[in-house]
Amino acid sequence: MICWVAERALAARNVERAIVATDDQRIIDAVTSAGFEAVLTSSQHRSGTDRIAEVAAELNDVDIIVNVQGDEPMISAETIEHAVSALEADMTGSSETDRDGIGIVTTWEPIESAADVINPDVVKIVVDENERAVYFSRSPVPYPRDAIRKHPNLETALRNDPELILGFRKHTGLYIYRRDVLLSFATWPQSELERTESLEQLRALEHGVKIKAIKAISASIGVDTMEDLKQVRLLVEEEARSLEYKL
Repeated sequence: MICWVAERALAARNVERAIVATDDQRIIDAVTSAGFEAVLTSSQHRSGTDRIAEVAAELNDVDIIVNVQGDEPMISAETIEHAVSALEADMTGSSETDRDGIGIVTTWEPIESAADVINPDVVKIVVDENERAVYFSRSPVPYPRDAIRKHPNLETALRNDPELILGFRKHTGLYIYRRDVLLSFATWPQSELERTESLEQLRALEHGVKIKAIKAISASIGVDTMEDLKQVRLLVEEEARSLEYKL
């Protein structure tokens, strides 16, 4: 799965290099034997972002770091390209007034089922009208209070009023960082919200980092459970059969 993610990352036209950062020698061996680059990092990191920062600290000739999480094997190269371009556009504004000071770009997808709204493994994101991330949570946010008052609970409300699902967005495991923001992030202590939700992106929000959140080009599946893995394997098999048919 890790090699599949690395392959997807390299397929993005504006990604020059893919490095797998891990503290597990078994992953190093699997990745390098498949022909991909990997770096063994400290085992003391508090989050994946801290691990990425260790590698980024040695990359002095780059301004943008792409973090594709290893549990996102179905992420599309087009989504990565789109997110990188969004940060590039902000960094290269023709004047200070053209720049919004974005430090991180991430992506979201529409949530399509009530089960995903309730599922704490599906991280929800709240985005404002300027595509700015307001909050991330494992809980169903934003909470449709008035709609819920008509029903015993949220699950019943979602079942009886399917349009409520349209108010929820799923956060996907892709982050595009300005390198300087990433290195600063690694120096900040874990925040209370980060520990409570077990979501590292909340540390950035609490330190005032502006996070732009754009819609993904296509859907992906984060592999958090064995059921997720089974679903991804079926999709990969279908994709392979489709390619064979076209050939």
